[in-house]
Amino acid sequence: MSHDADPSLSAAEKDSATVTPSGESLARHIAGVSTQSPVNHVDHRGRVFEIYAGDSSHWQEPLTYCYAFTIRPGQTKGWGLHEKKLDRYTLISGEVLVILYDARADSPTRGVVQNVVLTAQGTRQLRIPIGVWHMNICLSEQEAYLINHPTQVYEHGAPDRLLLPWNTTEIPVDVSKFFPNQYKA
Repeated sequence: MSHDADPSLSAAEKDSATVTPSGESLARHIAGVSTQSPVNHVDHRGRVFEIYAGDSSHWQEPLTYCYAFTIRPGQTKGWGLHEKKLDRYTLISGEVLVILYDARADSPTRGVVQNVVLTAQGTRQLRIPIGVWHMNICLSEQEAYLINHPTQVYEHGAPDRLLLPWNTTEIPVDVSKFFPNQYKA
């Protein structure tokens, strides 16, 4: 390129590959996190996908409890961390970005941040290990609906959940970058 090129060219950053030629993500993954993309069976009446189809690596622990939750557009839930149970999400509708941060002292991926987008067109299920911070951000224009199958029943008198504010400096993620400013012309 010419040295008298536009200044924007010298300020630009080179794009980096995010997937392999076969489509596998190059992003680091947190040990113990797993995702699934259940097959959507579609016909003229609608769609069906299996949430739990028997034993698999995603469903290693028994089913003990289940609940549904929602996230409104532009809203977050988290940061949260469990010390005794796993979360196992299944997206029903909408789109959600789940940001994960591995805080486990004995983990080979301690300090790793992983982003998982849950969408009906791709990954719908996510397994979050004990000791991994997670935040859920609704990306869709409509309320997102999810089902959780945690590995322990909720204890109302002693909830198994630690909390941090969304904008904490204790987790190395700038969550505000997922909510860009809207400029008016």
